[in-house]
Amino acid sequence: MPLFEPNPQALRPGTKRSPAPDRVPELQARGTPKRLREELTELLGPEKVLSGISDLVRYASDASPYRFVPQVVVVAEDIDDISTILSYAHGKGREVVFRAAGTSLNGQAQGEDILVDVRRHWAGVEVMDGGARARVRPGTTVVRANAALAPHGRVLGPDPASAIACTIGGVVANNASGMTAGTTRNSYRTVSSLTFVLPSGTVVDTADPDADEELAHAEPRLCAELMALRAEIEGDAELTARIRAKHTIKNTNGYRLDAFLDGDSPVRILRGLMVGSEGTLGFISEVVFDTLPLDREVSTALLFFPSLPAAAEAVPRFNAAGALAVELMDGNTLRASVSVAGVPADWAELPKETAALLVEFRAPDAAAREAYERAADEVLAGLDLVAPVASVENAFTRDPGRIAGYWKARKAFVTAVGGSRPSGTTLITEDFAVPPARLAEACTALLDLQSRHGFDAAVAGHAAHGNLHFLLAFDAGDPSDVERYARFMDEFCKLTVERFDGSLKAEHATGRNIAPFLELEWGTKATDLMWRVKEAIDPDGVLAPRIVLDRDPHAHLRGLKTIPSVERIADPCIECGFCEPTCPSHDLTTTPRQRIVLRREMMRQNDGSRVEARLLESYGYDAVDTCAGDSTCKLACPVGIDTGALMKDFRHERHTSREERIAALAAKNFRAAEASARLAVAAADRIGDRVLKSVTDLARRAISTELVPEWLPQIPGAAARRLPRTHRPAAVAIYYPACVNRIFGNPDGERGPSLPEAVVAVSARAGRPVWIPDDVAGTCCATIWHSKGYERGNEVMANRIVEAAWGWTAGGTLPLVVDASSCTLGIAHEVVPYLTEDNRELHARLRVVDSLVWAADELLPRLEVRRRVPSAVVHPICSMRHLGDEEKLTELARACAEEVVVPVDAGCCAFAGDRGMLHPELTAAATAAEAAEVTARTFDAHLSANRMCEIGMDRATGRSYGSVLLALERATRPDPSSNQC
Repeated sequence: MPLFEPNPQALRPGTKRSPAPDRVPELQARGTPKRLREELTELLGPEKVLSGISDLVRYASDASPYRFVPQVVVVAEDIDDISTILSYAHGKGREVVFRAAGTSLNGQAQGEDILVDVRRHWAGVEVMDGGARARVRPGTTVVRANAALAPHGRVLGPDPASAIACTIGGVVANNASGMTAGTTRNSYRTVSSLTFVLPSGTVVDTADPDADEELAHAEPRLCAELMALRAEIEGDAELTARIRAKHTIKNTNGYRLDAFLDGDSPVRILRGLMVGSEGTLGFISEVVFDTLPLDREVSTALLFFPSLPAAAEAVPRFNAAGALAVELMDGNTLRASVSVAGVPADWAELPKETAALLVEFRAPDAAAREAYERAADEVLAGLDLVAPVASVENAFTRDPGRIAGYWKARKAFVTAVGGSRPSGTTLITEDFAVPPARLAEACTALLDLQSRHGFDAAVAGHAAHGNLHFLLAFDAGDPSDVERYARFMDEFCKLTVERFDGSLKAEHATGRNIAPFLELEWGTKATDLMWRVKEAIDPDGVLAPRIVLDRDPHAHLRGLKTIPSVERIADPCIECGFCEPTCPSHDLTTTPRQRIVLRREMMRQNDGSRVEARLLESYGYDAVDTCAGDSTCKLACPVGIDTGALMKDFRHERHTSREERIAALAAKNFRAAEASARLAVAAADRIGDRVLKSVTDLARRAISTELVPEWLPQIPGAAARRLPRTHRPAAVAIYYPACVNRIFGNPDGERGPSLPEAVVAVSARAGRPVWIPDDVAGTCCATIWHSKGYERGNEVMANRIVEAAWGWTAGGTLPLVVDASSCTLGIAHEVVPYLTEDNRELHARLRVVDSLVWAADELLPRLEVRRRVPSAVVHPICSMRHLGDEEKLTELARACAEEVVVPVDAGCCAFAGDRGMLHPELTAAATAAEAAEVTARTFDAHLSANRMCEIGMDRATGRSYGSVLLALERATRPDPSSNQC
């Protein structure tokens, strides 16, 4: 055992707790039953079978209020794996549920037997016919698919609020729609063809001209039953009319019986039935969409009304004016959204009765947009709007930034409101539709119903389509509160159906919480037909039982998850999954959501239970060690939960007092440590990579993989001992070379000046000279200690750098330019909690400027670009996202290259200082998609703005990455014959 191996017990929850009723039982502590694990491993291989209790728990939760622990999780890689799993399930009498993003709100992605992960290996987009169509794999997020279509001026029809995280397989399987899709742009209307696997294992490609013939040969009984059902439906005029009428408004409750009216062959019928089938009829392995124009001329307004019914009454007027989207938000929603970055703080003071409409017009050209704006002005003239707080403008805007802010607030409805719910409560998201003309009446009835049952709910929705969402919070561990929810649901469903003839699920699909009410909405005849559809396609009931069809009238109360309180920073989490696509470790170990889910299960357990012990054993590596700590999860989370910060806290909790003292000593003596590190890197050139890797591997085994980095061949040589000479009197800024640029030199084979030399030269060339203080050695941005959770060392260095910067900048008179974005973030923001009160006052007066901002804003306008390379690819680093200066990287790159490419799959490289050396597998997993994109073609330059991230990308791609500031110096360097600098 390594000398300094972290103790898992250091992370045991220290709070007093009572075991939760839905805790994982002790019998499951060992994970998957041995025989099931062995049989699936033999069929699929060990790397595809996840069987530890940690694996089962992290997959047990999704964005819904339900929680079911699977017996095993299988990570399917291709259609052969899917067929193998289905064949095994048939032979053994087992059940299968498919899960991709886990953003479903009704428990569709949860199963109690075999759960199949169809996200990890199932991403990809092929743009076809110049963007008119797109072939998309089911693990692809909507945002990723639209990013591929955007250059062609096209977009997918469905646009759910969870587009950042939800995947195409789930969107189609639930017929999710969103803000603008309505009944004409949803999956059912825009899917051109599907490829899917039936429960029997038969693969059907509906685009294949021979598909019907092949299906008839493979599944004659199924074909006959489908055509018989079609004939029966068509022969019943009353039923046919009812089916058509139900789909004049948004409706995702039950199977699409109109597939029998729209399709004239078994394959065409199946194409329609698969949309909205929620994984109960087959596995969708590929989707071809007919795309829609991406109208880029936009005019948007956020309009405030005195009440929800008043706002609802205005909706038909904007519909008539041609608005593409009319979104409704009530007072609770507006006030809760102040937790979203960019939302005006004074919204917190809005009266509870206030409501707002987010109205948007989109047009293909300016003339059409102006026509829409004139129509909108006529509508505005007849409205009684209110302005309860100063930030309210009640006017249309074309400003992209303000429009994006409006939509950010709207799309955060579930997460922002859910994040503000009382601690320990479970969140239910309901979704229904009424005829749009009766929306105001429905709002009044809903508010009355909520009040009578004691729910202070939030309401929002796609008002243009008569589609409302509302949230309820209750304690799933309190039987009386569950009974209150049950009474509400009974009355709500009757109200929606009997008074409004509405849809109990407009776009979130039936799931577990509306399955018991399916017959209430559709009636006995149609519901019986849905059962017959299921029995025809899945006679053995292998796929997703109880998710669409369930005869248990209390099924919606089964499996409700408790939400035990955890660490304050993570407690607001509603497990929505928005954080997962951005997480560097999501294909290696765990995601931010899963890290919190696992922590909650520990809190559900008896103190010292076997389940708790097993979870703690895995948590160290799966959650804490393989977290890059980049905190991009905070940016993706609508309520700003920083799981990276939580993992750093956990690293601190695992430290012994001796380790903290050593870290503090290293900070106090960092000048010597810095010099030693530079000498060691210089010596490495003489020793050789193979020897160094052997030495570090041995040290890692003896000491700790968390303390000793692995030597990587991509590590560059040492920096020069001396920094460039500069002069203070003429300087307009202080230049602070980060310690990483004082230790490591240029990329191997890179000729020319070092990064500090380039920054000094290009600043002087622009007439903006900088000064490097003589005593920068021994200082650091403190990120080394911060990222590892060494609080005492962090305090030492944080205060040292602020005190030094105060002196260098003459009390904040001059800006401090930092040449590594992560160090800029560290000095500008991350040091603050560790400063003394006096130093916080000093820090508040400092101007810390990232070198990208300095170069783009101060230097580039004063420079002459003399040469450009043909092409460059850039790697934006996560610190740039936190600082908000990503566009500066591309701006500088465009000065240096004719063509600049930002990879669609660009994300955090997870090198994170030295974490990519401590756990190289983390960087390999994090960069896989971006590396594939980069290496698919040749670029003349590979540019970024952080030396360690550049090393990580070197390793990932086999290409040599360097600072964009080096490229800028080359691009603006005078010809040798010139007398200029």
